[in-house]
Amino acid sequence: MDKFLSQKHCDRCGASLAKGRIMSMLNIACICMDCKKKERLDPLYEEAVKAELEEVKKGNYNYKGLKK
Repeated sequence: MDKFLSQKHCDRCGASLAKGRIMSMLNIACICMDCKKKERLDPLYEEAVKAELEEVKKGNYNYKGLKK
């Protein structure tokens, strides 16, 4: 099973993922919805969204993000 679906805690803050989870736009972290709200404020967020879209258009559905 994919780790994204089975993990219990946010990679960023350690909070429970029981109320929802999403992949970070900046890297491959599985994050909680509170961290997603904070991530949207990152100066690189809009650039990351555009970069991910361009990768999907090329057929890359496993883009690792801008940050490591």
